[in-house]
Amino acid sequence: MAEEKAQQLPEIIVLGPPAVFGRYEKEFSMKFRILKPLPLSEFLSAHAQNTNAVLCSAAFSLSAAILCHLPSFRLVVTTSAGLNHIDLPECRRRHISVANAPTIFSADIAAGLLLDVMRKITAGNRFVKNGHWRKSGDYVLGFKLGGKRVGIVGLGNIVLEVERRLEAFGCIISYHSREKKSFVPYPFYIDIRELAAHI
Repeated sequence: MAEEKAQQLPEIIVLGPPAVFGRYEKEFSMKFRILKPLPLSEFLSAHAQNTNAVLCSAAFSLSAAILCHLPSFRLVVTTSAGLNHIDLPECRRRHISVANAPTIFSADIAAGLLLDVMRKITAGNRFVKNGHWRKSGDYVLGFKLGGKRVGIVGLGNIVLEVERRLEAFGCIISYHSREKKSFVPYPFYIDIRELAAHI
């Protein structure tokens, strides 16, 4: 009975697999019939003709050669922010929708790590937990992030989200990139050494 019910669930191929899959595999398997192709080439030709969706990570290259074995494919979900590992022109040609992880989590982590380094939060936590305060006394608390000059090298989607968070701290932002972005209000430096000299 359980096997018959599982057969009725929508199929999804897991390629990679993403790290999140290992943690939530049980929850996924309640909603989808999970296909784990091993070895890939034999599996695709024999079992994946009716599969509509794939879950993958950046570690897996979803090429046109693989997509040609998946005639019913309509959706690719990747846990990465980037899409370099997916043949997007081929997906467009085949009318396959592609969804990736939002940049918000990466941007939050990047801004959080910068705040952690500036204020020495985790270092201070280790200092207390290891009992160094008994021998060394007071701990240097670091520097405030607000109002600092920040130089950014490269201006992709994730970095734009990081800049918005730094702007909220009152940081003075400048950037270097391959070309000036017309929609970005921050000062642009074509020479990375000139950027370094102004921050």
